[in-house]
Amino acid sequence: MKLLSLKNITLAAGMALISSACTSRFDNINKDPNSPTTISPQYLLTYGLEKSIDRYWGTSTRFERLNLDAAELWIQHLGRNIYSNEGDNYEASQALMLNNWQSFFNDSQLNFQRILTITAENGSQPHTNYYGVALVMRTWVFSLLTDTFGAIPYSEALKGGTDSPILTPKYDSQEEIYTQMLADLKTANEKLSVTGPAISGDIVYSGSILKWKKFANSLRLRLANRQAAKKPAASRAIMKEILADPTTYPIFTSNDDNATLKTTTSRPSNNEWNETMIWGSRTDWNLSKTLVDKLVSLNDPRLDVYGTQQGNVWQGVPNGLPDAIATTYLSTAAKIGTTFTKADAPEVVMTLAELNFILAEAAIDGDIDGGTATAKDYFEKGVNASMAQYGLTTPASYFTTVGTVTREKIMEQKWISLFANGVEAWVEWRRTGLPVFPAKDPRSVFANDGVLPTRLTYPGSEASLNGVNMKAGIALNGGADDFKTKLWWAEK
Repeated sequence: MKLLSLKNITLAAGMALISSACTSRFDNINKDPNSPTTISPQYLLTYGLEKSIDRYWGTSTRFERLNLDAAELWIQHLGRNIYSNEGDNYEASQALMLNNWQSFFNDSQLNFQRILTITAENGSQPHTNYYGVALVMRTWVFSLLTDTFGAIPYSEALKGGTDSPILTPKYDSQEEIYTQMLADLKTANEKLSVTGPAISGDIVYSGSILKWKKFANSLRLRLANRQAAKKPAASRAIMKEILADPTTYPIFTSNDDNATLKTTTSRPSNNEWNETMIWGSRTDWNLSKTLVDKLVSLNDPRLDVYGTQQGNVWQGVPNGLPDAIATTYLSTAAKIGTTFTKADAPEVVMTLAELNFILAEAAIDGDIDGGTATAKDYFEKGVNASMAQYGLTTPASYFTTVGTVTREKIMEQKWISLFANGVEAWVEWRRTGLPVFPAKDPRSVFANDGVLPTRLTYPGSEASLNGVNMKAGIALNGGADDFKTKLWWAEK
């Protein structure tokens, strides 16, 4: 379960770490048994997991929801029936950039980094499994940051509290960051030991180290595939290493392995979409016409899970409509399904379906030798896993309806399976340009010159506090600090 109350514990521990008694004479006098000067990694882990995955999935705070008010709209899973300027028309508030940047670095990364520091071999509480889990999560959050902004502080980040603090860290290129992230995931897999010491505070896998190893290696495949068009030899070597030795490098093999944050039916441990849409009574979103039309054309049973039909026919809201038109869809377009708005709905980070679509793409691109498995095999496993994730069985005629397996079909099915994981779907669309979306509704009005955003701009805090390095980061991105500069892994 999620434990928001850990915030005070973490902050208290942080203050304790940076403060000290005036003289050694008062050390014992000033000790308060109820105010610890150190904190167990289990509490840091719970807090870091909760804050990072909640932030990714869709914080309930308006103007800050990267997934709900940006990615899910831009990728046309959802559309707005009001306030189209809050993401649906390609606009975004400064709060979106600022608060996601600060939260991922401060609420997430500082806690994972603290775990790494205290559980390292030379740390105060050596523990290989806490270390491995924290390294996986730190890597995942860094991947979110670089895939959202481009170049970011990386090699010098998280060093503000060290003996030689760096308060204005340099920006590293995406290529450099990817190289190190892939190396860190390999290290994490090596550190994680199923026969090693147990961990507590794990609200993702309930302490299963084998599942953390599977996530580490599956995530490594995701990142290797993402950079494959830019660094094919390195990516192929990584994929071959993992797939050739499943004992050393286990990966997802069932939906039980999916990386998800466990939520509960009680606040504040409920799903963030439940907090926003049920407790917050926000009805701003319907399913996008693009998604609804595609699922209807495929007679796809996931439509009944993703949405709830209103009226006699399935209808979605076109993206980018002015409010005066968009509001007419509130009571006619499909609502978001209760599978995603119920209190204990899981907040999903990575699934078996996604992994199989990664392998299908790698196979069809020639980046892996699947042995007896072909791109078609991985493709069908991906669809079946996505269906099974929601208790569905793939209809007997489904693959006939889909047709010949191509790269375009793989990416289309990946997009369908990533419903609610808008941030991940947004990355994949920006990388490949797939799926190809239908023509925009002629009534829609888009900002950003009608260009679907390719990145977020750096927050204003960076310009004022780290301006010189931010300018160097903009140069590393190879374009202006706007919503139209393509990131390093973009294939077109």
